[in-house]
Amino acid sequence: MKYFVIGDEDAVLGFGLVGVAGRVVRNAGEAEAAFEEALSDAGNGIVIVVDRVAELIRAQVDAYMFSERFPLVVEVPGRRGRLEGRPALRDMITAAIGIKL
Repeated sequence: MKYFVIGDEDAVLGFGLVGVAGRVVRNAGEAEAAFEEALSDAGNGIVIVVDRVAELIRAQVDAYMFSERFPLVVEVPGRRGRLEGRPALRDMITAAIGIKL
């Protein structure tokens, strides 16, 4: 199982340092193409999308995330922090498993 990251240069570089492949995107068109590429590779088990990039293609990301398909799509905050109005990772984990960390 492989990981694949879609995000800005910093995110792709950072994940690349630990061996995760990815694509740098700068606009909605590039984000959509990278998302489709990541989903079409059967070897990808987890697709990591930086939240600011996910906002560019929100409809596609939400449609995929709320389905029962594989690979798992995970949104992470970028280096500038999470988007305003989005829950923190700790809050999402607490809601998902019901245990406060």
